[in-house]
Amino acid sequence: MMKNAILVAVVIGCCIGTVRAAENKIVPDFKPTAVSTTGSVTVNGTRIAYRAVSGTLVVHAKGWNPNAGPADKANPTAEASMFYVAYFKRGVPAADRPITFLFNGGPGSSTIWLHMGAFGPVRVLTADHTHTPAAPYQVVNNDYSLLSVSDLVFVDAPGTGFGRIAGPNAAQSFYGVDQDIHAFAMFIRQFLSRYNRWNSPKYLLGESYGTMRAAGLPLALERESIDLNGVMLLSDILDWDLMPDNPKLNPSVDLPYIVALPSYAATAWYHHRLPGPPQHLLPFLKKVEHFATTTYTLALMQGDTLTTAQRQAIAEKLHEYTGLPVDYLLKSDLRIQYGAFQKELLAGDELTTGTLDTRFTGPTLDPLSEVSEYDPQSAAISSAYAAAFNTYVRQTLHYGLDQSYKVGIPVYSSWDYRHQPPGASRPLIQLPNVLPDLAIAMKRNPDLKVMVNGGYFDISTPFYEGWFEMHHLQIPPNLQGNIQYDYYRSGHMIYVHLPALKQLYGNLVRFIRSTDNLKQ
Repeated sequence: MMKNAILVAVVIGCCIGTVRAAENKIVPDFKPTAVSTTGSVTVNGTRIAYRAVSGTLVVHAKGWNPNAGPADKANPTAEASMFYVAYFKRGVPAADRPITFLFNGGPGSSTIWLHMGAFGPVRVLTADHTHTPAAPYQVVNNDYSLLSVSDLVFVDAPGTGFGRIAGPNAAQSFYGVDQDIHAFAMFIRQFLSRYNRWNSPKYLLGESYGTMRAAGLPLALERESIDLNGVMLLSDILDWDLMPDNPKLNPSVDLPYIVALPSYAATAWYHHRLPGPPQHLLPFLKKVEHFATTTYTLALMQGDTLTTAQRQAIAEKLHEYTGLPVDYLLKSDLRIQYGAFQKELLAGDELTTGTLDTRFTGPTLDPLSEVSEYDPQSAAISSAYAAAFNTYVRQTLHYGLDQSYKVGIPVYSSWDYRHQPPGASRPLIQLPNVLPDLAIAMKRNPDLKVMVNGGYFDISTPFYEGWFEMHHLQIPPNLQGNIQYDYYRSGHMIYVHLPALKQLYGNLVRFIRSTDNLKQ
């Protein structure tokens, strides 16, 4: 178990920025903060002593000029204090020890999920696939902390956690695809200087929307003369055209239903809803993947020219692979929206499956609705994570006693999804796609390694979607060998399922050790 941390440093600035008046404008005035504590974690029977630093760094809107005067109206003045918790292993030279920057997604999420569920020194215990009972919750030593191979920096996005944004047009300056990448690149550069980590092997680990950030950051950092050793993606979504949303609102775009089909099949297999169910999951999924990318694709491409007999044949095959009724599949035009799948699969039992992890189920809120109204997994575990982190950060890390920690902020619907990929003259009016950014980054740094991790029971970012994306990266064949793929019998938050966490930890350790360029 981790020892009680001892406060060894004091706050060197105020976390929540004040504001000052300047020519009738509100100008932010955030200050960096840092609180240092010590502790230890035991991994594989080995005790690891560490120093933890909790604090904020200040980043500015793109185009900010520190030398401009307050009267310069062309100079963006919006800024953000970004909260982080860093863990540094004690007793070893720090300058060339690997360092990993970790972040969740949303957009609008803090990073408590990776921090308290996966790779920090402590881990909150939650039920494997059912609702976790209310408090008190149990926090234990994390046997799978990545401190065993790398120093860790858990970073909260601007405006989340204890971080705040301020200044004119602050939301527009930080809440968007490119604005977010800029803020994180600025944060990482500052962090490397503040803690003398420029010569460390450097890694990114992003989950969910954090994978879009992690895929866009390598090129942004390379432009600042910072090469990365590796990028680790958990439940990736790099091309938003692949999200299986409402087909009624985006007709003729059929790829989302193709890449999501294997996840639907895995879910139906897990819940024993398949007619003549196969005994083994993986060979079954290979059959579904082949059907999805051949016969099913050709059928969807034909649109309303499919004959009645052809539609019937496809519906019957979909029934065989998803367990959904043939009549329902015909009515849905052979296209399955994930919210509808959640609702329909166990409709006879009035149960709804999870979105992030379809192993979870919960009572259906409205039996007459077309799609699910909630995610049973989020409802099952979110309170445990929030309570555990709010307790841990104040009692153990001694930070934020008089402040409010924002687990998430409601920016999803107002997010600026325009993205300017390399080669484009302006941000594009389309769903964002950072595959071009990652491809250029890998060409500029041909030693950059990428690790793709997905859960079979995730229908928010289906596992096959990640495979599909990476096989459409515009890189030469020899660079495809820089990408590795690992999949788990879990959902979006792979680490919620303990056997999957063990497997994930081992894969990540091997990835870092094989790419850190250190003499073993």
